[in-house]
Amino acid sequence: MTLDAGGTNFVFSGLKRGKRITSLIVLPSNADHLEKCLQTIIDGFQKVKELLLPERAVAISFSFPGPADYLNGIIFNPPNFPSFKGGVPLGPMLEDYFNLPTYINNDGNLFAYGESIAGFLPEVNRGFKNMKLKKKFRNLIGITIGTGFGAGVIVNNQICNGDNSAGGEVWLMRNVLEPNIIAEESVSSRGIQESYKDLSGLNDSLSPKQIYEIAIGKKDGCQSSAITSYDRLARVTAEALVNLVGIIDGAIVIGGGVMGASELLLPQILKYLNSTIENRKEEKISRIISKAYSFEEKESKQKFYALKPEELNVPFSFREIEVFENKRIPVGISRLGTSEAIMLGAYAIALKEHKEKV
Repeated sequence: MTLDAGGTNFVFSGLKRGKRITSLIVLPSNADHLEKCLQTIIDGFQKVKELLLPERAVAISFSFPGPADYLNGIIFNPPNFPSFKGGVPLGPMLEDYFNLPTYINNDGNLFAYGESIAGFLPEVNRGFKNMKLKKKFRNLIGITIGTGFGAGVIVNNQICNGDNSAGGEVWLMRNVLEPNIIAEESVSSRGIQESYKDLSGLNDSLSPKQIYEIAIGKKDGCQSSAITSYDRLARVTAEALVNLVGIIDGAIVIGGGVMGASELLLPQILKYLNSTIENRKEEKISRIISKAYSFEEKESKQKFYALKPEELNVPFSFREIEVFENKRIPVGISRLGTSEAIMLGAYAIALKEHKEKV
């Protein structure tokens, strides 16, 4: 049994052999009321348990926003769950209630893990195989843009949790447009809304979807302000990715509700990733070592795979070796859907833990 825990809604489901075998159960999270929130979690899993009959659940594995001690299933003061102040041993609570092993991880981690198993990363590597290129990606940066700005990092096909269950906390990065605030204030649904209000001078309470529709001319409003609002989000997102790519050097997959506007966001993210910066000598330097290619554009994807290995002579030897000189990274949107990727990641974690215990 699994759950995608968002600040607005909880999405419950049951999985078997990596496939969802129940309908999705969506319940309001009640994030600001602890007793209601915990009861909602129990009720959601109870409904999944009933849907699974006559089969029986063997584990609970799901995502929950941090900060947290994920190893011990304790959640500490998540920004989007104010009622969890002081810490809540959520994992032990569910273990005792359902008498099932319970695993919790960060939603960004599980999103990235799911995409690394059966989504974006396998697609990238299938392309190398089809092109008969001796190359394989094992690292993936997964970010989600929705109620908040989340991230997960996969290194050598393993989740990088960090020693304090605090790996991938991208939301806390400095905001390049407003250096005194965090990146999440711009990279989130509220970031889009506040930006549009500031730029347009209008006090309308519009959703990110409505602002997107204004940007593409489908809805009346200040189109230039709507376009700039999404551009600002792309700029701050790209700056965070520059820092992550500089350390991780892997593929990038992006999910979350705001990515419904990917046609506005992705080209701008690529533009900023492939932009330049100067040193003290005023020399232009690429923001990232590798060049970023969009997997949502056919031509860009074809260029990514246009790799020609060079043959280098080994000094003092008759041997030659192949080398790929031009470094490149693929960037794309979620192949599984954010909730499905998170659920698959949670399922895979539970399966892995079970096998290790056996």
